[in-house]
Amino acid sequence: MATFTERMGPVLLLWLAVCLSGSWAVDKGNFKTCDQSAFCKRQRAMKPGESPYRALLETMELTNTRLTLQLINDNNKVRLLLELYRLQGNITRVKINELKPLKPRYEVPDVLIREPPTEPLSLLSQDENGVVLSLGSESQRVIVSARPFRLDIVEGRDVLMSLNSRGLLSFEHLRMRKDTQADPEAENKEGTDPANPAETAKEEEEKVEDGMWEETFKSHTDSKPSGPSAISLDFSLPGVEHVYGIPEHADTLKLKTTDSGDPYRLYNLDVFQYELYNPMALYGAVPVMLAHNTQRTMGIFWLNAAETWVDISSNTAGKTVFGKMLDYVQGSSETPQTDVRWISESGIIDVFLMLGPTPRDVFSQYASLTGTQAFPPLASLGYHQCRWNYNDQEDVRSVDAGFDEHDIPYDFIWLDIEHTDGKRYFTWDPHKFASPKEMLQGLLDKKRKMVAIVDPHIKVDTNYKIHNEIRSRGFYVKNKDGGDYEGWCWPGNAGYPDFTRPDMRAWWASQFGYDQYEGAMENLYTWNDMNEPSVFNGPEVTMHKDAMHESWEHREVHNLYGLYVHRATAEGLTERSGGVERPFVLTRAFFAGSQRYGAVWTGDNAAEWDHLKISIPMCLSLGLVGISFCGADVGGFFKSPSTELLVRWYQTGAYQPFFRAHAHLDTPRREPWLFGPENTALMREAIRQRYTFLPYWYQLFYLAYHTGEPVMRPLWVEYPQDPATFALDDEYLLGRDLLVHPVTEEGARGVTAYLPGKHEVWFDIHTFQKHNGGQNLYIPVTMSSIPVFQRGGSIIPRKLRVRRSSTCMEHDPYTLYVALDNQRTAEGELYIDDGHTFNYEKKELIHRKFSFANGVLSSVDLEPNAQFTTKSWVERIIILGASKPSMVTLKTADGANQLEFDFDASMSVLTIRKPGMNAGADWTVTLQ
Repeated sequence: MATFTERMGPVLLLWLAVCLSGSWAVDKGNFKTCDQSAFCKRQRAMKPGESPYRALLETMELTNTRLTLQLINDNNKVRLLLELYRLQGNITRVKINELKPLKPRYEVPDVLIREPPTEPLSLLSQDENGVVLSLGSESQRVIVSARPFRLDIVEGRDVLMSLNSRGLLSFEHLRMRKDTQADPEAENKEGTDPANPAETAKEEEEKVEDGMWEETFKSHTDSKPSGPSAISLDFSLPGVEHVYGIPEHADTLKLKTTDSGDPYRLYNLDVFQYELYNPMALYGAVPVMLAHNTQRTMGIFWLNAAETWVDISSNTAGKTVFGKMLDYVQGSSETPQTDVRWISESGIIDVFLMLGPTPRDVFSQYASLTGTQAFPPLASLGYHQCRWNYNDQEDVRSVDAGFDEHDIPYDFIWLDIEHTDGKRYFTWDPHKFASPKEMLQGLLDKKRKMVAIVDPHIKVDTNYKIHNEIRSRGFYVKNKDGGDYEGWCWPGNAGYPDFTRPDMRAWWASQFGYDQYEGAMENLYTWNDMNEPSVFNGPEVTMHKDAMHESWEHREVHNLYGLYVHRATAEGLTERSGGVERPFVLTRAFFAGSQRYGAVWTGDNAAEWDHLKISIPMCLSLGLVGISFCGADVGGFFKSPSTELLVRWYQTGAYQPFFRAHAHLDTPRREPWLFGPENTALMREAIRQRYTFLPYWYQLFYLAYHTGEPVMRPLWVEYPQDPATFALDDEYLLGRDLLVHPVTEEGARGVTAYLPGKHEVWFDIHTFQKHNGGQNLYIPVTMSSIPVFQRGGSIIPRKLRVRRSSTCMEHDPYTLYVALDNQRTAEGELYIDDGHTFNYEKKELIHRKFSFANGVLSSVDLEPNAQFTTKSWVERIIILGASKPSMVTLKTADGANQLEFDFDASMSVLTIRKPGMNAGADWTVTLQ
């Protein structure tokens, strides 16, 4: 450890002593509860009741695109401005700000991909009690009630969603501090009653509470120069019992009610070995919630980047199954309802109500606002080998050779912080990594790649070029007194670049250029860690809220910081190739819109069975809010896994979108061949299964890029009317057509998987055994078992010739797995491009549709204007649930010929051998 700590000061050494001690557990005392967060405590003390806000209908203005209306708080006479927009695609936007704030309040930039296009609003009726507006369709309306202010969205006779129905709208207006000279003009600007500003000021004085103008947590004081500025709004969802989303939390897929504990917290934090099944904040924050019942799916997108807490309550929470049955028998008229309350420290209320009605509609609506998942390079969907740290170039060469020796494919090997020269990012340790290009070339020769870490904390060192340039350009975040903000992180004393600045991001991006990043080559990619940002000696291990990003306090932008780091890095990797090559960047911190820039992982997990289990709902939750490229550290970052746990984690990770093994500095080495030949074979088989499915993974990511649909999705997304799926989070779907139920219990001898769809069939991908849908299926398992099922009615292309990396398999042939449904039909797709450039945007791609009906399998072009060729061919077709034909005939542009086939009558499996047609061609195969 001497080399690791030799350059670090005593504060950092103390932090490391805690981190590297044997306790391996989060210190919850480092992080605030709602009671310790003054604005949350203040807001949560408000109880439901009649709202002090009323709508001033005489101020209403309605244009073709928006409605504006003033609201007044009858307690303090402060006026707010409500703006209501009907957006394209069945979205309603509600904005609430102060009518005349003392100074501008922060509105989140750069998250929306454009100003959302509007559609006309029309007035249906108006009286002294309120107004009714049409949302386009005859049956969908917005009702604005005046006294108290309330907003309802209705469809026919059903209320879809209500805002402020519990009277919890709160908007702490900006004001002069009580111990400064009151400025009557400023009071008027606030929108207070000009008739008696002194009385209002007096009223405010009496309401000053601890934490409004200054707040202390542990040894840190937040100066709060703007005073209290919190906002809050409640939403009621009649008929809804299941809500999802608002990642990142280590919790179940279905969100829990928070009445008896803290709300869910959204505040990006570096949480050391997080606890499971609680609402504590973690590394990322996406303020999007989905609500679902058998009739409809909806979403709420709360666009605010400040610290946010989300309370959830339900009138059915806590009722037993018996209690619910009793309600039914007794004819209880109480409709299930979920109430949600959002509380943010500052900013404005800017909320998008995505009205579905289907899950796919909600995904499309959210994608229209924040964009879709970046389409990744194909190689990044392969296997990634990482640890903190591979020691030197010889270690990298040895590990790389180990994969070949043991016939295990991989695409990326990763370097953590120790590869740098003293934690100076964009550099290499001159002794351990003296010839980085030689190392990278060795990987390139095998068609493999590397990821090196680049964190956003910059060592304060006048001999370090990156630091000198950032300081000379004035690009560092400032402290409240105007100097460069500094804190402790891996290098010791560090500065933090202000990534909210476009000029800083452009400069950062330029540092990835081959003329700037010494030793970099085209097969070197990037990992952004610690970008919450992590500040070891800061409050809650992050940046002080009163640090300054030009004219805005850090409290306003906190949850955006990681997104901006991710964005600048991805743009740098794109620009270094002249815009030709797709980037690959992994981030730990994220926000709404982070999907546009790359992948995320679930952070510093532990080698425990419960951490393996929680990886499923954590990634499912991220997928629901647009971030499909998600994974967890295989094997667990902290601690050492048992061999059984490690094998099971490989088997699970092989069927999750981002597949990377990673481990802590202090753990024993755990490359997959270090646990005996039998376990090596099990891990090899899991990784090889991943590689056979790469064509399907790639097609799913292309779909996610186009539609916003999650790659890894809960069962209810595809079976929205089946309540048995609504809370399932120990199994999941990949696309529509693969159902995965990993083995996540120690010593398991069997698992019970729910196979959805009463009229559907599912085929075990390993045995081809056919099972009916709409049942709980008990599956005996051994250590080699990975329960995966292909949906009847689907066609999945696979590549069965697994080589040392995905790039080596580029021209290899396909095997088509045709799983017939009860109508003896099936369909699927195949997507091919060069795997690494943006040329697909210029239609340099192949996109085929496969269909099977009436005994004929066909391939037709979905992109007839596209231009791309492939050397790959179809070498085998396997039809599950088939009957034995007397003859199989292939027809292509070159003519027709008969094909060889085998038929397994016991399993009803037909194997057609060596059809040989090009994967990009039109063809039919007819069974007679």
